[in-house]
Amino acid sequence: MRHVISLLIENESGALSRVSGLFSARGYNIESLTVAPTEDFSMSRMTIVTTGSDEIIEQITKQLNKLVEVVKVVDISEAAHIERELMLVKVRATGKDREEIKRTADIFRARIIDVTDASYVVELTGNQGKLDAFIGAIDPALILETVRSGVCGIGRGDRVLKV
Repeated sequence: MRHVISLLIENESGALSRVSGLFSARGYNIESLTVAPTEDFSMSRMTIVTTGSDEIIEQITKQLNKLVEVVKVVDISEAAHIERELMLVKVRATGKDREEIKRTADIFRARIIDVTDASYVVELTGNQGKLDAFIGAIDPALILETVRSGVCGIGRGDRVLKV
């Protein structure tokens, strides 16, 4: 089962290494990892997407809570939440393909943010399924390069990850 784990961590050198080391030492895979400072510059918010049974996720959560730099850990996928990911795709755009890429970008509410004679760079935000669907809708031979940010997630309603 897929889980989105959010944690507040002290913004110190080596903290990210210790968290990722915890996963690798136990043989758990990180599908996505996003880290950035919060409104409090002494803290960073880390969003980790991983898979595992409820027992494995519980063990991961307990191990994360034992790390000195970790302030708070929440599995946000346990309740209503919002996930977004950013993707940049460089595509070959020549001849008839230029219009087709524009149409596909419009359908997915993507933006073309760079244009050259031979290519477009398309920016798209959404959940993982939307981004995967966009990639699936484009001829694979046209895709030159793809960059994805990883999942950012936040709980809906009154759920807040704060100290």
